[in-house]
Amino acid sequence: MTMNVEKPKVLRKLRCGVYTRKSSEEGLEQEFNSLHAQREACEAYIASQRSEGWVLVRDRYDDGGISGGTLERPALKRLLADIDDGLVDVVVVYKIDRLSRSLMDFARLVEVFDRNGVTFVSVTQSFNTTTSMGRLTLNILLSFAQFEREVTAERIRDKFRASRMKGMWMGGVPPLGYRVDNRKLVVDEEQAAHVRWIFDRFLEIGSGTMLARAAADRGMRTLHGNRIDKKYVYRMLNNRAYIGEAVHKGTSYPGEHDAIIEREVWDKVHAILRESPRKRAARTRADTPALLKGLLFGPDGAAFSPTHTRKGGRLYRYYVSQTVLKHGAGSCPIGRVAAGDMEAAVVHQLRAVFRQPEVVAGTWKSARRQDSDITEADVREALLQLDPLWDELFPAEQARIVALLVERVDIGAAGLILRLRIDGLGGLASEMRPKDLELAA
Repeated sequence: MTMNVEKPKVLRKLRCGVYTRKSSEEGLEQEFNSLHAQREACEAYIASQRSEGWVLVRDRYDDGGISGGTLERPALKRLLADIDDGLVDVVVVYKIDRLSRSLMDFARLVEVFDRNGVTFVSVTQSFNTTTSMGRLTLNILLSFAQFEREVTAERIRDKFRASRMKGMWMGGVPPLGYRVDNRKLVVDEEQAAHVRWIFDRFLEIGSGTMLARAAADRGMRTLHGNRIDKKYVYRMLNNRAYIGEAVHKGTSYPGEHDAIIEREVWDKVHAILRESPRKRAARTRADTPALLKGLLFGPDGAAFSPTHTRKGGRLYRYYVSQTVLKHGAGSCPIGRVAAGDMEAAVVHQLRAVFRQPEVVAGTWKSARRQDSDITEADVREALLQLDPLWDELFPAEQARIVALLVERVDIGAAGLILRLRIDGLGGLASEMRPKDLELAA
């Protein structure tokens, strides 16, 4: 007699990868934290499904302190890589939003799961993504998770706005002149002195470019130790924190912190800032000292002094011999010269000098005493670079460079004799080597 013996059913092992995530880093240093709790619940669920062939994989996929609004998570990337390599059959999470809070991102993850025949299981929201009902439930739950995230974000934004309206400091890098103490802005008197100097100095010169250079000469630096440039200066001049206000989305509110700048000074600065940059530059140019002041001498050895007169609303500038000023017209063969023509002639000679090989060689020799690493090619490039940039320089910078390079200019019947400072040329070449020469605004 033949007996039919039923063969035992062989279960297919389903390798289960547990993924855990925690948005905040708070509490991660504790011996038992949220990630451990999520993992324990998932492992217990896998153990309950042992009769169905479920087994836990050894690798751990834990992302601590990372938001669910992005897929750029180290452990998640490893999990997806292992899925593509066929090492995981079931992804187990405590809740759906641990995997993602974005519907679009989750759709991408489901595509990866489906492509590799992987099932997704939530321990506290039991469903299976391989069925149409499971997909519907998944989309509904995920929509609510995304809604919760957006509501939370709106709540945070509203709280931030309400706090700013109360004048509270809401974090970040404090403005120069302040330090943070017990989550409040407190005046740092040493830095505040620099801030007051910047506002007062701007009232005197009205130029951000010149002010940035003056700040650099004083050795002033940002809180990060960087050089203060023109952009940083204008950002400071427009920062309403300095008059004790807190700003949120363009609206100012009375702040909890003390002001560094008086309102009268602030109003004067902003009256200047409301002028067009072109008008401010023109006014600054008119106030700039004459280019050849203290450098120009006549045939009798007497110095020439700058002067000006106005006719018909136009400004006419001159250099007049001290001999003429003391003894009257006719006392010097060259009593007065037009300032514009004389300055243009000197600048023309300077620009020609920059290209002369012997001047380049002498400048290199002088520059090496200040910068041993500088090469002759560096010097040549620096001097040639200055020529096309000259017309773009602010007048005060032009005057500084002329005073640095020119020792004396003698005028006579035969023309101009220009006496240079080779050491000044060397210093200028070293200064321009890092290409930090600032242009006028």
